[in-house]
Amino acid sequence: MTTYSSRQEVPEKEKWNLADIYPTLEDWQKDVQYIEQAAENLKKFDGNIHDGKSLLAYLTESEKVSYKFGKVFAYGMLHVDLDTRDTASQSLQDKAKQLGVKVNAATSFFMPFLLGLEESTLKAYMEEEEGLQYFEKDLRDAYRYKAHVLSKEKEEVLSQLGEALSAPSHTYGMLNNADIKFGEVTKDNGEKVELTRGMYAKLIEDTDRNKRKEAYKAYYQPYVHLKNSIASTLGAAIKNNVTVSRLRNYSSALEKALFADNVPKEVYDNLISTTKQNIAPLHKYAEIRKDRLGLDELRQYDLSVPLVEGVEKEISFDEAYETMLNALRPLGEDYINTLASFKDARYIDVRETPGKRSGAYNMGVYGVHPYVLLNHRDNIDGLFTLAHEMGHAMHSHYSHETQPQNTARYSIFVAEVASTVNEVLLINYLLNKETDEKLRQYLLNHFIDKFKGTLFTQVMFGEFEKITHELAEKGESLNEKVFSEVYEKLFREYNGDEIVFDEEVKYGWSRIPHFYRPFYVYKYATGFASAVHIANRILDGDAQTQASYLEFLKSGSSEYPLDLLKKTGVDLTTPEPVENALKQFSELVEEFAKAPTK
Repeated sequence: MTTYSSRQEVPEKEKWNLADIYPTLEDWQKDVQYIEQAAENLKKFDGNIHDGKSLLAYLTESEKVSYKFGKVFAYGMLHVDLDTRDTASQSLQDKAKQLGVKVNAATSFFMPFLLGLEESTLKAYMEEEEGLQYFEKDLRDAYRYKAHVLSKEKEEVLSQLGEALSAPSHTYGMLNNADIKFGEVTKDNGEKVELTRGMYAKLIEDTDRNKRKEAYKAYYQPYVHLKNSIASTLGAAIKNNVTVSRLRNYSSALEKALFADNVPKEVYDNLISTTKQNIAPLHKYAEIRKDRLGLDELRQYDLSVPLVEGVEKEISFDEAYETMLNALRPLGEDYINTLASFKDARYIDVRETPGKRSGAYNMGVYGVHPYVLLNHRDNIDGLFTLAHEMGHAMHSHYSHETQPQNTARYSIFVAEVASTVNEVLLINYLLNKETDEKLRQYLLNHFIDKFKGTLFTQVMFGEFEKITHELAEKGESLNEKVFSEVYEKLFREYNGDEIVFDEEVKYGWSRIPHFYRPFYVYKYATGFASAVHIANRILDGDAQTQASYLEFLKSGSSEYPLDLLKKTGVDLTTPEPVENALKQFSELVEEFAKAPTK
């Protein structure tokens, strides 16, 4: 395993080249000065847009500022993430953030102005100024919100209440990130230490059941202790969301959440009902887990430990990249050649070094190229993370190369499709070529657990959000008892009767930050199901799906997410894509069940 004690030790070819954004710091500073001046100029349009010409002038200048700000912000953020301890980099990011506040303040007048226009007036502006056609989709998108925008006075009141309305989420964040102290766990030498989140993630996968149990109890201890306080923050967040949805004339909080992506409520309901109709294989997997672990009873702290031990396969970064390229060949020559070029062009920061941001991500910088941050480990998990993030990078590359700036950024609704298609193609490739039975078992287990976490668990969370918001909409009280009853019932429905419940299980709702960003997690599940559907068709040799999928990657946000997916053969208004994904899950579980355990 390659480890580095400093960034200087990392080979140049495995480090980002940030000079592609700005060759020098002086070039960055020039754009900062430009944006500062341009923000002042944008303010002058407030009250001075009276015709198509002035509207076009504002939109053109605003887009230019947005383009430069994107580069300025990326340059600062990417520098910080390479070494979060570096104060010079922090000052770049701070300056970019301050600039963002200035730009937002300078342009805040525009949306109320636009929605105050009569549609006939906007139409006249469009007809008189040909250049406005470029911005037509943006303008029409904004106009969809007209029925949900209040009078100027009410909008001002809501704006002033913004901080108060977000207080429950902020309070939970402080509790969860700053104040919570986990219980103690025992180190190998017998010493007692306070559990951290990083330790928990490792210990809950430990083969020693006593260690798992101790970590589980210690992790849940503060959540159980604070259950009433956390129920108060979550209840308030849900009620605030319901109240704002009513004030803005939405029929429900769910409808408000789906509005931006133009997704009908049926898609959400269909995801839940189809998943629950096909839940039996997940229950069977719990039975297999109990059997493979040799347990008399299966508990929640037994659900994360890998079922196949001792698989340590070292895969260098170069070998991982080559394996990924081979696995993705069904996507065609252009995809493979483009992806191959990213490695030597230094789009990827590969290695973990002191101070570097943890995890992995892709950031598409419009007008430059994608930047991918990794903390690469030379193992199978590292290979999967690479394939996942390069899926995002290729989505950014194709969309940015094909689309104009205003439709180049893709929606979060479709973001996980490109990354998961790569993972499905990779697992298929590895399973087809792998002859070592133990490694095959490890790969199956890996993919089954990925399926469970990305689809089943997120759908369960989505149903929890739906039920609790509907209770609030009926005027019923929300408290610890209500949340725990709803969560426990759902956990049992999804995970089956094989699991023996510890007291902590029902408090699972208290540790999920996503619940403060309502009706968001379902997108993980729809994206995953869509990707499985697309990847399996491509693997079946469906040339039309392969071609339409590449078009999808080039489409950015040129159409609404459901319309873009329909072009690839995925219609989420029907049960078919989710059913197909769940069918594959069932097949994976069947194959895993049949394999020899020794």
